[in-house]
Amino acid sequence: MSSVIHRKGQRESKVDARTIRDDEIESAFVVPPGTVQSAEPAEPDAAVEFTGRNVVIPDHYRVHVRDKLARLERFDPGIFRFDVRLSHERNRRLSKVCQQVELTAKGKGPVVRGQASGENFYAALESAVSKLESGLRRVKDRRRVSRGSRTPISVAAATEVGAPPLRGDQLTETLTRPVADDVEQTWDDGVTEHSPGQIVRIKEHKAPPMTVDDALYEMELVGHDFFLFHDKETDKPSVVYRRHAFDYGLIRLAETH
Repeated sequence: MSSVIHRKGQRESKVDARTIRDDEIESAFVVPPGTVQSAEPAEPDAAVEFTGRNVVIPDHYRVHVRDKLARLERFDPGIFRFDVRLSHERNRRLSKVCQQVELTAKGKGPVVRGQASGENFYAALESAVSKLESGLRRVKDRRRVSRGSRTPISVAAATEVGAPPLRGDQLTETLTRPVADDVEQTWDDGVTEHSPGQIVRIKEHKAPPMTVDDALYEMELVGHDFFLFHDKETDKPSVVYRRHAFDYGLIRLAETH
């Protein structure tokens, strides 16, 4: 700890900025009042990979996360890995949402993700688990429908101008169309110095041919506003994206002559 001497000779302590940041991170892992914790935490069958950006994850929080994830495996016993990514935003102006938790479930089916922010990691975890559970429920419901005799209505048909409104069961079927293959993503969690305008992250993922409906379904599961995919119909790379008023857009590459 250093000190600063003012003009009048008064000495005032000066706290190291690094110490302040460490204290903020430690306080973000303090269990908030009212948080329900299991006396005997469960352990998931799937592997759990933790990654922290600007934060060191304590053991008691890892145990709490594993217990939460173990209760989600009932929706899909085929899940073989959970990726847990924690991020701490150092900007004090974003103190209410400076802690971010991202949960990703990977199995034989589509990737499902839940992401949320909060003023502490426990609050962010609760929201992220809720979103992940919602996505897993949709995938499970879709599997149940696909085993029956009913054929789900496509997103294109459902959004066609003049089409009749969907019933509740039809809407569920439309929003839960399956995607056959997993999407594997590579995260760059390092924090390095760089000049503006540089490429700082590269992601690669498998691109099996799929329909536009499947691409829209997978985009909704991961919570993104766009999705790059290999169009089965045209055999070209294409992009679906979200527009205003619950509409979607589609971008295709045209051949040049």
